[in-house]
Amino acid sequence: MGVGTDVGWSPDGWLDQALHRAQALGILGPSPVGEHIRHAERFVAEVQDGEIVLDLGSGGGLPGLVIAARRPTCRITLLDANERRVALLRHSVSGAPFAVEVVCGRAESLARTKRYRRAFDTVVARGFGPPAVSAECAVGFLRVGGRFVVSEPPDNPDDVNERWPELGLSRLGLRRTAGPIDGGVRVFRLSEAREDFPRSDGVPRRRPLF
Repeated sequence: MGVGTDVGWSPDGWLDQALHRAQALGILGPSPVGEHIRHAERFVAEVQDGEIVLDLGSGGGLPGLVIAARRPTCRITLLDANERRVALLRHSVSGAPFAVEVVCGRAESLARTKRYRRAFDTVVARGFGPPAVSAECAVGFLRVGGRFVVSEPPDNPDDVNERWPELGLSRLGLRRTAGPIDGGVRVFRLSEAREDFPRSDGVPRRRPLF
């Protein structure tokens, strides 16, 4: 967590600077920064003030930095396994007056530690991995009743059951919320804690559950 002391500091200016820096380093895609922010704001709509939030595979800081700027009463953890990206994230949050922690490590391992197990109200993921991988890595961090919010392509009723099958989700203790996806994100709720997940490092990708 940093403390912003500059008189001219603003959340929008901070976001713009942080994301342009990520683009310059090749960590964030080439789309205009404003488009990246607008997409991340779809996650913000699913986060309540005061929540404890994990950004799974934060990369250049999306959507976690946008959530921090728009929901300053939340406690945000940015998680990534790449040391270069983590160094950038730590630099980005060092001057911001938000409760933001940056952690380097594998999601599968950290989700089993006492500090992070069942510690979060909401886990968000934007481009972390295929549905089965993202869901399995998220569930160990969530408290029962917590939400997993993930970026999705435009809703297609014909493929939702293929991408997010009920049987596979139930193995993880997750349930889809009612209705179509809203604004490019899909929301799941952890209805039951399953202590077997996530499996060991790399196993969710090598042997996906669905």
